[in-house]
Amino acid sequence: MTSRVVVAGVGMIPFAKPGASAPYYEMGAEAGRRALADAGVGYESIQQAYAGYVYGDSTSGQKAIYPLGMTGIPVINVNNNCSTGSTALFLARQAIASGAADCVLALGFEQMKPGALGAIFADRPSPFEDFDKAADELVGMPEIPLALRYFGGAGLSHMKKYGTKLETFAKVRAKASRHAKNNPLAIFRKELSADDVMNDQVIWPGVMTRSMACPPTCGAAAAVLVSEEFAKRKGLKTDVRIAAQAMTTDTASTFDTADMMRVVGFDMSRAAAASVYEQAGIGPGDLDVVELHDCFAQNELITYEALGLCPDGGAERFIESGDNSYGGKVVTNPSGGLLSKGHPLGATGLAQCYELTRQLRGSAEATQVEGARRALQHNLGLGGACVVTLYERA
Repeated sequence: MTSRVVVAGVGMIPFAKPGASAPYYEMGAEAGRRALADAGVGYESIQQAYAGYVYGDSTSGQKAIYPLGMTGIPVINVNNNCSTGSTALFLARQAIASGAADCVLALGFEQMKPGALGAIFADRPSPFEDFDKAADELVGMPEIPLALRYFGGAGLSHMKKYGTKLETFAKVRAKASRHAKNNPLAIFRKELSADDVMNDQVIWPGVMTRSMACPPTCGAAAAVLVSEEFAKRKGLKTDVRIAAQAMTTDTASTFDTADMMRVVGFDMSRAAAASVYEQAGIGPGDLDVVELHDCFAQNELITYEALGLCPDGGAERFIESGDNSYGGKVVTNPSGGLLSKGHPLGATGLAQCYELTRQLRGSAEATQVEGARRALQHNLGLGGACVVTLYERA
């Protein structure tokens, strides 16, 4: 793989609560239009398209993409749980880097229902059987919705191992709200204090309040990736490129270590990040801005350590020192992250791409990280897959 991969265009629509959005295909088509317009290309230039979504019938991708044009190109439907959007991005990048295509669309969308996530196909074995078994053994609490039990259990594991305080997770959520108030595309823009988060409805005593969990959300985002040669030939933007990328899935340590942090993907995240750093010849200290998978405040804190932003057990100090925000070591989730921006599963990875591309262009307006040159994206899906992507400004 030798072709440099350029992010020529990105597009995103404001995220919305379930029941308040347009249908999935309209959201997807609009995000695609915005990405094409940002890239300065017509749909006729797209040679392949990867459409990511979790909750939808087969070929929903075609339904969302056909309004952009019907040119007969390959449209590949992608589902990799919460890492679906970044999986579409991963496949699009591979197509460009390998020389199989010069101009590819990665699109993600989701039309969600209110309430906690749950199984759709209850008449067959769940892909989460092994994860549920691990959670039963390590956490118990079968009455709690599965995602909350997984990530709350991981947070509890960190608290027991390192003495992390519940208030520290509240500070992560408060930071997300401070960032989101500057993002017009975020669903929750009200600023919260750590006390507000602590005083919110308790959904697991001593472990989590309601504000520490991201909401079900509807939305869409997209990116147009091109080869550097194609961009130069067509006079397109070449200011942001994907410098390195890795996808990992679970290893035996997910279940063998008897640790809920591993069950929810800590080792996947660490391995993907390590691969990216090695590919690019950099370390976490070289990053300026990060968009990471904060589906729960607990997962953001754990991921600081998995990505090497701080030492193992050092997340609480990292947060207390303000090193996760503006003026600190690395600005994490300037968009407000999943906690405030929202988490439409298929769109999340591409919404992260949208934010980081704008950061490196210097066009992020009120969320801008001054002088940002390197940006890291982390997108995690249980079951499982993790995609880490490094963007660089030319």
